[in-house]
Amino acid sequence: MGNLFSSKPKPKPSRVTPQDRAILELKKQRDTLRTYQRKIENDQEVLKRLAKQCLKDGNKNKAKLLLRKKKRQETLMTQTEQQIDNLEVMANDIEFAQLESNVFEGLKVGNESLKAMHKLMSYEDVEKIMEETQEGIEYQRELDELLAGSVTQEDEESILAELDDLVGDKEKIQNLPDAPTDELEQKTEARKEKKQERTLLEAS
Repeated sequence: MGNLFSSKPKPKPSRVTPQDRAILELKKQRDTLRTYQRKIENDQEVLKRLAKQCLKDGNKNKAKLLLRKKKRQETLMTQTEQQIDNLEVMANDIEFAQLESNVFEGLKVGNESLKAMHKLMSYEDVEKIMEETQEGIEYQRELDELLAGSVTQEDEESILAELDDLVGDKEKIQNLPDAPTDELEQKTEARKEKKQERTLLEAS
């Protein structure tokens, strides 16, 4: 019963694209041709060695036949090399096309994002905000000038005089001796004063 209600996890989409499979197949064919190329090279070495042996044995015709076979295999070697080059070029072209496709998709997404941003903030909106900001700055400047202009010369002199008075009061406060803040210090001061008074009376 439990299996009836259990859901199988959905398989994840494969990241391998058809282009990836094509590149893999091309590289497999290239590797097969390289294996065949190494076989031809080994066969040529064997044919050359056998031709030398035939010449030693005095069988010139057989040696000539073996060298002709070796020559045909050289042609096969050249053709195989050309096919390998073709496969590698094709694989590289597909890989570069994939890269171009990825770049194109990136540009497409970026362009769509820019369009969305432009919809949120159009040129007209920016221009309007800049105009309103400039108007606000100019209005504030006018207010500042108006407020500054409301103070007369007489008011300015009165302000300066009051400022001087405040500076003088501050200097007086700074020059006063520090008053004792502790009760014990106050009592000690009182005793000193009484002692000084008694000393003065005795001296007189």
